[in-house]
Amino acid sequence: MMKKLVVLTGAGISAESGIKTFRDADGLWEGHDVMEVASYDGWLRNKTLVLDFYNQRRRQLHEVKPNLGHYTLAELENDFDVHIITQNVDNLHEQAVSTKVLHLHGELLKVRSDRNPPLQILDWSSDLNLGDFDSDGNQLRPHIVWFGEAVPALDEAVEIVETADYLAVIGTSLQVYPAAGLMHYANRNVPMFYIDPKPARIYDLQNPLEVIPMNATDGVPFLKQKLLGFR
Repeated sequence: MMKKLVVLTGAGISAESGIKTFRDADGLWEGHDVMEVASYDGWLRNKTLVLDFYNQRRRQLHEVKPNLGHYTLAELENDFDVHIITQNVDNLHEQAVSTKVLHLHGELLKVRSDRNPPLQILDWSSDLNLGDFDSDGNQLRPHIVWFGEAVPALDEAVEIVETADYLAVIGTSLQVYPAAGLMHYANRNVPMFYIDPKPARIYDLQNPLEVIPMNATDGVPFLKQKLLGFR
């Protein structure tokens, strides 16, 4: 039976494909206050702004490709039972043909009815506009988990981490919760690897941890060779 490798990925792995990280150093996201475009209150105040913001992100997604970090994670499925839990809303893991990907914060290529809980979640690859409704007449919104909203996939993510044989954290500052706390659900004997060129300090971790201060395109191939040596 293959060992189970659980991988937590953040904005850093997608940044190497040309997708900007969550927010710039000045706290703005593409020139916007984050709460204007990533909160339900922002949505209620200005739906046109929010739709335009995500339409631009969705258009960009059609122009970028996975990088070596994404492809190497997909290749690891030849030797491990790989489960990817990502904070990213892009589909670069899927483009690289990783088969088990859980999106914690939603997906750019999906939309949902503006109901809580949503009645419908639909695949959506083009612009989303005011007047685009579900079959019950509800306005459609981006299928993104905004600030202050529940993370529906969290329980499933915890279950996956709890059964890991190895855990890797790639390209995340470990500042956004609850995602940042997932690694603490792993069993104590599970080896962990943290790949980031500017790794954050991790507190209260009981597991063996190896920090790999590299970007994803260098660090994931390095991790692959280490893991293959454990077999």
